[in-house]
Amino acid sequence: MDIMTESRKPLASWKGQDRYFGEVLSSLTGIFLSGGCSWNRCRMCGYKNDRDSCSRDELIDHMKGQILWMQENYAPDEFQVGKIFTSGSVLDPKEVPLEVLDAFGEYFAGKPLIAESRSEYVTEEALSRLLKSLDKGQAHPLTIAIGLETTDDSIREKSIDKGNTFAGFIKAADIAHDAGVGIKAYLMMKPLFLTEKEAMDDMTKSIREVAPYADMISMNLCTIQGKTELEHYWQKGAFRPPYLWSALKVMREAEVFVSCDPVGGGFKRGPHNCGACDKEIVAAINEYSVSADKSVLDDAWATPCACKKEWEFVLENERSWNMPLTK
Repeated sequence: MDIMTESRKPLASWKGQDRYFGEVLSSLTGIFLSGGCSWNRCRMCGYKNDRDSCSRDELIDHMKGQILWMQENYAPDEFQVGKIFTSGSVLDPKEVPLEVLDAFGEYFAGKPLIAESRSEYVTEEALSRLLKSLDKGQAHPLTIAIGLETTDDSIREKSIDKGNTFAGFIKAADIAHDAGVGIKAYLMMKPLFLTEKEAMDDMTKSIREVAPYADMISMNLCTIQGKTELEHYWQKGAFRPPYLWSALKVMREAEVFVSCDPVGGGFKRGPHNCGACDKEIVAAINEYSVSADKSVLDDAWATPCACKKEWEFVLENERSWNMPLTK
């Protein structure tokens, strides 16, 4: 780091466990304040409110300061794989200057790293730049995580306003794999305007269609973040987050391993059932996402709770472009 760089706490950081190319590894996650997402239009995303509005030189210093804080607070032997996120794309040079990309590579050098980016920023040049400082011969040194959300271009455009395509994802995956870089696909269950059943069907189809191109698949369950278009619809009673039963069913029936971190699970702004069975199902989803043991999901599916009947009623009776039947 530069001599004058001042240590700055990132937006968030934590240690955990992650499944990486079939291995369970201790992980360190950092969410860094950056120049802000260049797209900045997704209907459900509250991270677009997080941006460091300053000059390029100041941004470089501020972001290097956050990496310095991570160095000061986490010893290298405390984790085996790193995960870095910003409010948009780590590989977008306007959001994360190349000097900062180099610093990320230096900090995580010798360890596998997962970095999130939109597909259009996945280029041979960007990957080789990050690998130059990161790759010290470790297995699977770099994986790029892309928020594909769904393989259905119409849903991605109308329900999310994501601004990219499945074809663009495939192109990015090809570029990454040619460079020896892995691809993680993030899918999203139940963005705006979908019924519960449509959301489940979309996830089942998307998992099947993205599997040939992704080394890992993670399904995010749509949550309601503040100051978003999604929150506006929710406040009007026009949106309900997905049932945990829906996530459980999709994961149980998937032919490939799909991880899931049910953020906000059991709360009204997050994926939820009735409140009585939520904690048990959230715990099972989290356990399965590390262990890959489907018996954990089977046991959760067998949880006796009356709200499963409500969920089944919703699947059968909710109609497209209608108000949700439950809250």
